[in-house]
Amino acid sequence: MNLIPLFIRQRLEHRPNLIKIIDNIGWLFFDKILRMGVGLLVGVWVARYLGPEQFGLYSFATAFIGLFGAVAGLGLQSIVVRDIVRDPACKEETLGTAAILQFFGGLIAYGLIIATIFYLRPDDTMAKILVAILGSTMLFKIGDIATYWFESQVQSKYIVWVQNGCFLIFAAVKVTLILNQAPLMAFAWCFMAEALLVSLLMLAVFNRKISIRKLQYSLARTKQLLSDSWPLLLSGVAVVVYMRIDQIMLGQMMGDEAVGIYTAATRISEVWYFIPITIVTSVFPAILEAKKRSEEEYYRRLQQLYDLMVWLSVGVAIPMTFLSAAIVDLLFGENYSASAVVLSIHIWASVFVFLGVASGKWYLAESRQILAFQRTALGAVSNVIFNCILIPSFGAVGAAVATVISQATAAWLFDAVQPATQKVFLMKTHSMNPLRLFKLICNRKLYD
Repeated sequence: MNLIPLFIRQRLEHRPNLIKIIDNIGWLFFDKILRMGVGLLVGVWVARYLGPEQFGLYSFATAFIGLFGAVAGLGLQSIVVRDIVRDPACKEETLGTAAILQFFGGLIAYGLIIATIFYLRPDDTMAKILVAILGSTMLFKIGDIATYWFESQVQSKYIVWVQNGCFLIFAAVKVTLILNQAPLMAFAWCFMAEALLVSLLMLAVFNRKISIRKLQYSLARTKQLLSDSWPLLLSGVAVVVYMRIDQIMLGQMMGDEAVGIYTAATRISEVWYFIPITIVTSVFPAILEAKKRSEEEYYRRLQQLYDLMVWLSVGVAIPMTFLSAAIVDLLFGENYSASAVVLSIHIWASVFVFLGVASGKWYLAESRQILAFQRTALGAVSNVIFNCILIPSFGAVGAAVATVISQATAAWLFDAVQPATQKVFLMKTHSMNPLRLFKLICNRKLYD
């Protein structure tokens, strides 16, 4: 808040809750920018050092363990935060029960990781060791209870301090590993050590707020938490499959080098995804207020939001398409030249990602969570199907095409077949009309 001009701070002094929210958003925004900037630079350096094949194996392993992250989390995050806010008096029981569930969830996830990699790659010793090291981070999920607590108290600065402090330390460690020509496994141990340190430090900071010794376990609370969280667990699994199955399938069908080429492109393409999240989070409360006043104003503002999302994404996609070769060469070097074509295709998934983020809030506002899960599940299934069809013939390029098709299917076409969402489908389609863009820009009414 100290960075906000004095005259604005003076106007907010009598609204402590708003100040707390703005401060919290500021910390989260700082977290995103820091991780995006430093993470991209260090990630690119690591990719150049390892080369497409080793970087591809590393990317395959991280994507593979990511598939089981939702299982380890058990869908508890939103439920635990909600319950602490609703009933602060029972926070010790809620957090203590969540801690036990997270521990066993991580244990189950790690067991599934080991069993699955031995099945998929029985003769690939390097892949099995790499996945075993990276997958051990599932065992540190108990530290997530600290994150839940600070989120419930709108005190994300503590999360940012710990996570970004560790992030910067281990970014420096990765640079040191590169300069000392360390082997691939050293980067895996670095990944694991960072996760362990974050978990321990989060618990230490949490212990200063609430003594860990006061936490309690309750069987009845266990049943209630799991009863509430299982739909979110399924949604989480669907989202992870939706977003990461392409790397797994590419690695199994075409080899690790293809994964490296594909991942280099997606690192550049996906860096833009923070834009819709930031914008939608900021403007949607005003859209909900408009809904209270009238349905007409509500849908008018939704249309404006969809317009903004489409044309921001197109504004990113067009230059990235034509500059993909130069950008890939500048960042990753000539060893990754094949990533340019992948990037020029994959970047167009951003149009539907931006729309999907915006319409996701509509599903929440209209209490259509089941439909939201169904569209995510459809995206996951379609991604698997199109990857099976396209990867054998086109490799990484086929995976990029499959991603664009599956994103379009889930974020746009799904709405066309559901009676409750057909109006939203028409609004999104209207937003993609090029003539509409020209008129909106000329009238300066892209969003008001």
